[in-house]
Amino acid sequence: MNSSWSLPKNTHQTGYFAGSHLQSARKQLALSTVTRKTKKAAVHQFNIFSRRCRRYPFLIDIHLFMENHQTPNVQLVSELTEEARVTFYKKTYTHLAGAVLLFILVETLFFQIEPIVNFALSLTGGISWLLLLGAFMFVTNYAEKLAIQSNDQTMHYAGLVLYVIAEAFIFIPLIYIAMYMAGDGAFNILNQAAILTLSLFTGLSAVAFLTKKDFSFLKSILAIGFAIALGLIIAGSLFGFNLGLWFSVGMVVLASGSILYQTSNMIHKYRPNQYVAASLGLFASLMLLFWYILSILSND
Repeated sequence: MNSSWSLPKNTHQTGYFAGSHLQSARKQLALSTVTRKTKKAAVHQFNIFSRRCRRYPFLIDIHLFMENHQTPNVQLVSELTEEARVTFYKKTYTHLAGAVLLFILVETLFFQIEPIVNFALSLTGGISWLLLLGAFMFVTNYAEKLAIQSNDQTMHYAGLVLYVIAEAFIFIPLIYIAMYMAGDGAFNILNQAAILTLSLFTGLSAVAFLTKKDFSFLKSILAIGFAIALGLIIAGSLFGFNLGLWFSVGMVVLASGSILYQTSNMIHKYRPNQYVAASLGLFASLMLLFWYILSILSND
C-alpha cells in the first residue's frame, strides 16, 4: 500500500465515505501490509469520522424504551408459579437469541449488497446523518410500541423484527470502519467484541437473577446519565472536540446498568404474554453494549 494514502480529506467534515472510496478501500484492503504511519493517520481520521455514528442513536433509543415501559395493574411474571416463571424466562432468552441471530444474518446480507453499504455510508455526514438518526429513532420507537402496547402477538414479532433490521442498518458504518481498520484481523475484532459483550451480559444477568433485587431504581440514574451523555455529544459536535476513549468506557457502564434494569424488569415487571417485549428490551441493551465495546476495540 502506498504509505501516503489516507482517508479522503473531507471525511472529517462530512463523514462521507462511499461510492468510489468504497471500491478504493476494498482494493487496498487486499494488500498484504500497512505501514505504521499510514495506519496511525487512518486511525486518527477514523476517530473523527465515526464520532457521530458510534454514539448518538442508541442513547435516545434506550431512553425511549424505558419511557415506553408501563405495566398495567394485572398479574405479573413475579406473581406466577416457579414453573411458569421459568417458562417465561426460557421464551424470553430464546427470542433474544433469535434476535441476535437475525441481526447477524441481516447484517451479513446487507454487506453482500454493495448499494446498501454505499447508501448507509453516504448518510453518515451532515443533514443526511441527522435524518438517518431521526428515522432510526422513529422506527425503533414504533417497533417498541408494537411489542409492548399491542395485544396481537403477531405485532409483537413484527416490532422485534423491525427493530433488529433497524439496528443492523445503523451498524453498517461502525462495522465497516472497524473491519477496515483491523485489516486482516477484521473478523477477530468482531469476535473479541462479541465475546466481551456476551460475557459481560451473562455476568450482569446472573447478578439480577441471583440477587432477585429490583433494579427499577436505576431508571432515573440511567435517564440522567444518558441525558448528560447526549449533552456532551451535542457539545462535541458543535464545538468540534472528541469525547475520546473514556466517554466510550462511561457508555459501557451505562449500558451495563441498562442490562441490569431490563433484566430486573423481565423478572419483576412484565406480564406473562410479554416475552417478546422483554427480549426486545434486552436486545436493545445488548446492542448498546456491543456498540461501545466495538468502538473501544476499534480505537485500539
